[in-house]
Amino acid sequence: MAIDHVLAVVPVADLAAAQDWYEKLFGRTPDNKPMDTLVEWQVTDNGWVQVTVDAERSGTAMLNLAVGDINQFVADVTSRGLQPDDIQTVSKGVQLCPLHDPFGNLVTLLGGFRVDY
Repeated sequence: MAIDHVLAVVPVADLAAAQDWYEKLFGRTPDNKPMDTLVEWQVTDNGWVQVTVDAERSGTAMLNLAVGDINQFVADVTSRGLQPDDIQTVSKGVQLCPLHDPFGNLVTLLGGFRVDY
């Protein structure tokens, strides 16, 4: 049995506000809107981020996004109106840059990510 896709789910209280914020994060409109309470972006060949209305769980998600050039990515999202925290260098050269969506969900940008350490 093989897994074909991974879908990370981010719960929010207001889909319109969330969609606006995540459009700024990803730099584009959603790839899919399969229902009135869900929008989704394909972020890798087989990886998706789904943003869904779930007021009870809103603000509890943790989403890590490994990016190729963290400095450029942070500059890009900042120019689109988001306010990421400072980039921190942690273990083995990995860099982290946290930011929060309007509901308190934590999105952490990762620079220097690799499969083997």
